[in-house]
Amino acid sequence: MKISTKGRYALRLMLDLAMQPSGEFIPLKLVGERQNISIKYLEQIINILVRAGYVRGVRGSKGGYKLTSPPENYTVGMILRLTEGSLVPVSCLEDEVNTCPRCSECITLPVWKKLYKAVSDVVDNITLADIIADAESGNDYVI
Repeated sequence: MKISTKGRYALRLMLDLAMQPSGEFIPLKLVGERQNISIKYLEQIINILVRAGYVRGVRGSKGGYKLTSPPENYTVGMILRLTEGSLVPVSCLEDEVNTCPRCSECITLPVWKKLYKAVSDVVDNITLADIIADAESGNDYVI
């Protein structure tokens, strides 16, 4: 599994907004400058986040974007699934019921299930608040 730039930039965008003073709308141009991401690409990503209700935008001179909920309400998994789609390592795990004709005899299926569970356990248990707290404490990893 490889996370695309869209997923990585969405996470950076959400973190940037989460680290700003609460209640303030942050212009996308400032986020782009701080994160070294083009405004055009950020505009594509912000539209996805606004449609999902993760971010609220306001137009005008005092406009910009802000999170709709506190940083502890957003997990890395939520953001990545929104921008990347499914995080499953193999297509046969995408649906709730595995319809692969080989699933009953596939000896590798348990490996893919364990891998998916491990990835989900990580990304679904790290919030934006966790990442910020670790960065502020000087850790380069999330506990």
